[in-house]
Amino acid sequence: MKPLTITALLPLCALLSIPLLSGCRSSRTDIDTRSVRKLDINKYMGRWYEIARFDHRFERGLVGVTAEYSLLPNGKIQVLNSGYEHSFDGTHKTIAGKASQPDPLEPGRLKVSFFPLVSSDYYILELDEVHYSFALIGSSSDRYLWILSRTAELPEDTKEYLLDRAKARGYDTSRLYWTPQHKIRPSAETHSPSGNP
Repeated sequence: MKPLTITALLPLCALLSIPLLSGCRSSRTDIDTRSVRKLDINKYMGRWYEIARFDHRFERGLVGVTAEYSLLPNGKIQVLNSGYEHSFDGTHKTIAGKASQPDPLEPGRLKVSFFPLVSSDYYILELDEVHYSFALIGSSSDRYLWILSRTAELPEDTKEYLLDRAKARGYDTSRLYWTPQHKIRPSAETHSPSGNP
């Protein structure tokens, strides 16, 4: 997701996804980090809006955060994270990286790298497996959590569903920062957690 500054780093660097560059806050590893068992990587590509995140220094102050994923010819994933500093009138920041699926038997566990020789976990914990309209992203500890959506807003019932799933996994959802997004009219209607229109 980005090429200008570390401050713009996301999730899904997840992302998302930056445990190796973390601060000094202690973390728990007893959370449920099981990832989705099926993933259509082509369907997962495209733009995702960051609805909420556990705030950290790499994203602090960023609003309007998005993640763009595109499949490369070598099978890796191009990642482009972007956001605005402090307000939508602020400087637009981007950072670019690459992601990969190290284990085909664990398709929902990706590795993301924005710097040479440094990679971070990107675990797709929950996913709308029908429409790929929302996702819950974590890592190998409780330091990072993201809620992503194909649209700039999520229906309240979908938010509640993802919050419940995150709590059940052991995350402290009171730490979530709800990312301001442009109020863009969705090009397609959003879907409920069950995947039904």
